Amino acid sequence: MTTPIEQIKKDAKVHMDKGLEAAKREIAGIRSGKASPNLLDTVKVEVYGQVMPLNQLASIAAPEPRLILVTPWDKANAKAIEKAIREAELGLDPAQNAGVIRVPLPSLNEQRRKELVKIVHKLAEEGRIAIRHARTESRDKLKKLSGVPEDDVKHAEKDLQKLHDEFIHKVDELLKAKEAELMEV
Repeated sequence: MTTPIEQIKKDAKVHMDKGLEAAKREIAGIRSGKASPNLLDTVKVEVYGQVMPLNQLASIAAPEPRLILVTPWDKANAKAIEKAIREAELGLDPAQNAGVIRVPLPSLNEQRRKELVKIVHKLAEEGRIAIRHARTESRDKLKKLSGVPEDDVKHAEKDLQKLHDEFIHKVDELLKAKEAELMEV
């Protein structure tokens, strides 16, 4: 059986993990100069009377560095998919031809690269905030525990801080890598 302290630490790790994963997802969606099927991960398409993720309606490939090909499994959805990509605020202009959607990626100028870096910094900060929030919440839970030795609580707080630092470091690494990718010409 797990002790309340172990459970609090486990919950904190789960919450920090969710914050990191959310930051990874959001940052991966930011377009660098290279084509990647992941760029369209956030696109939702309204078909069959409901909203579905694009990757459940089509195969997505990046055959060239500046082109993404979207091949709908049902050609009748091509128009809806094209519309969803255009309206996803990714700055992309898809073109449909014979049921296949070609999404050319415009090259990024220096100003746009800097704007994207600012956006990535903001997303990374949101990830850090989620991680800090998980730590704070867990710390509060630890302080409210009764009948637990003070030393155990202090050790648990140190473990929480270590865990927090690890996750913050992972977000920083993610940020550094994406920033380098964006500024690469």
